Amino acid sequence: MISEDFYLSEEEAVLVGVATQYQTKELVQEYLEELDFLAKTAGVIPKKHFIQNLTIPNQKTYVRSGKLIEILDYITEKEIKLVIFDDELSPTQLRNIENVLEVKVLDRTNLILDIFAQRARTSHAKAQVELAQYQYILPRLTRMWTHLERQRGGIGMRGPGETQIETDRRLILDKISKLKEELKSIDKQFVQQRKNRGQMIRLALVGYTNVGKSTIMNLLSKSEVLAEDKLFATLDTTVRKVVINNLPFLLSDTVGFIRKLPHNLIESFKSTLDEAKESDLIIHVIDVSHKSFQEQITVVDNTLRELKINDKPILMVFNKIDAFSYSAQDEFDLNPKNRENYSLDDFKNMYFAKTNYPAVFISAKNKENIEEFKEILFNLVRNMHFERYPYNRI
Repeated sequence: MISEDFYLSEEEAVLVGVATQYQTKELVQEYLEELDFLAKTAGVIPKKHFIQNLTIPNQKTYVRSGKLIEILDYITEKEIKLVIFDDELSPTQLRNIENVLEVKVLDRTNLILDIFAQRARTSHAKAQVELAQYQYILPRLTRMWTHLERQRGGIGMRGPGETQIETDRRLILDKISKLKEELKSIDKQFVQQRKNRGQMIRLALVGYTNVGKSTIMNLLSKSEVLAEDKLFATLDTTVRKVVINNLPFLLSDTVGFIRKLPHNLIESFKSTLDEAKESDLIIHVIDVSHKSFQEQITVVDNTLRELKINDKPILMVFNKIDAFSYSAQDEFDLNPKNRENYSLDDFKNMYFAKTNYPAVFISAKNKENIEEFKEILFNLVRNMHFERYPYNRI
């Protein structure tokens, strides 16, 4: 595994984003708020946000030189040693920015990888994270490399004139190859495990990170899956048997999605998401209290489409109705209601409830409207069971 020095711990940082012709300043501020949450999840203490208005990000330094100097003045005065950018930076951008700021520079991808590395618990998750880390590091060797491991053996181990970076590159490529083989072996075990589970109907919880999937898993399965108010609390897929009205089915919890999720992570966690691919029903959990929940729905839908699993039956579960505020969703509402004035019928009549899929509104935390949720699940699973086993009535 990569050295623990790679991870973050209680460092102060500033966050940097760019507002472009495709991203308004308000939207970038929202992205930086999410980056702020990511940073806190990683153990970082964000101190200030910087936003640059550009048509497109600067190819050499992401932001203009004037903004870099402004950032430099601030971090010098405050003695801050970490700057985090909200997009994935190219090796050239990283090198140029570090030459000016002379502190540690991370991008959004690097930060997410750090969180995943902290959260990985099983050998499977650790191998997936390590693979994604090496794939990220490989094109950035000339900028950031401190030796992964010193080559041993001396004479006969290195070709004439081979530089240390070339040696390191070969070491990383070898590790990537071994990790891929290791994950293939683990994936085969998972495939066999899924076959051994028999023919029970399978449901998969998917959704944006921190929407309450693990809380719902605990509620339905009466288990104790880790659930906390941090991003990516769950990396390993958890599968539990659930029984509603004597009808058993399998329920899996999957890694949460996020905007700008690095492609390497999607590839590395393919086997984790296979639980969703092989499920009979997708339970799409939405944090309806989040001011950008509709964009989060789009992110999840696009990821499901990318994984080619968007054609499955879907149940939309709008969670956290206890924290919902309509005034936060509609700034033009002249008579905003307080949360306590909402009934379930109010939620069902709202514009976002008009989906192409069945929907239910709940608060998993407060166990609100859980019986209707269970009844909907029971009917959906029962109908699927009837279709699969027409002579085995429940």
